[in-house]
Amino acid sequence: MRILFFGDIMGRSGREGLEQHLPALKDRLKPDAIIVNAENAASGVGVTMKMAEEFFALGADCLTLGNHAWGQRELLTSIDREPRIVRPLNYPEGTPGRGLYLIALPQGRKLLVVSLMGRTFVEPVLDDPFAAMEKIAAAHKLSGNLQIFVDMHGEATSEKMAMGHVFDGRVSAVIGTHTHIPTADEQILPKSTAYMSDVGMCGDYDSIVGMKKNVAIWRFTRKTPAPERKAPAEGPATVCGVLVTTNDATGLATEIEPVRVGGVLRQTSKA
Repeated sequence: MRILFFGDIMGRSGREGLEQHLPALKDRLKPDAIIVNAENAASGVGVTMKMAEEFFALGADCLTLGNHAWGQRELLTSIDREPRIVRPLNYPEGTPGRGLYLIALPQGRKLLVVSLMGRTFVEPVLDDPFAAMEKIAAAHKLSGNLQIFVDMHGEATSEKMAMGHVFDGRVSAVIGTHTHIPTADEQILPKSTAYMSDVGMCGDYDSIVGMKKNVAIWRFTRKTPAPERKAPAEGPATVCGVLVTTNDATGLATEIEPVRVGGVLRQTSKA
């Protein structure tokens, strides 16, 4: 199975970048499933239902979220009607929405997408992501017919790496999001789970983690409120993703390759 995953879509730049580049990437890479982290799509904070429908129309099979899941309040009442939008599994019981989605593919194959959020430096009041994932891994076993993809949304690379190693051999891939900076540690772990600490964002990298530079620089250098509101940078996007290939007999990973196209970052061979 070939799983194509895109990191945090950051504002208009990220949306337009994905719209521009995804058709050619689909033709070239021929993914079986496409997953998009959409939690920064709406002006950097959350995603609207209209935007979600646009991502589905482009070919996304599932959208994952993170700490900005409720940045657009409409999702609080609409997410239960759209199972393809997945908020972090380890939100407290009773939170709207779901933490996982099962993508049905041809020939009886299935891909279970799980969204988790780390607690270190991000949301310490959330439930334990390791315990939440343990329940899923116990209930859903990897096989030729079932593969498992985990979007681990978190600040600390150590927490994300721990998630990868704890579930190595029990899931197909653990891929990190949230920091908006692609890491160079893509690898197949010892028990054949694909891992990457952060896939990076889809957005303008002539920025500070996707936001216009002047406001962030003002805050760092002046230590007073900036005269302007934070807003996503609007230059050409680098679309950052990863292509994970798995063994159809076992569900374990055989290859992981970064995908970067457009904008200012170095392009990859898969782009």
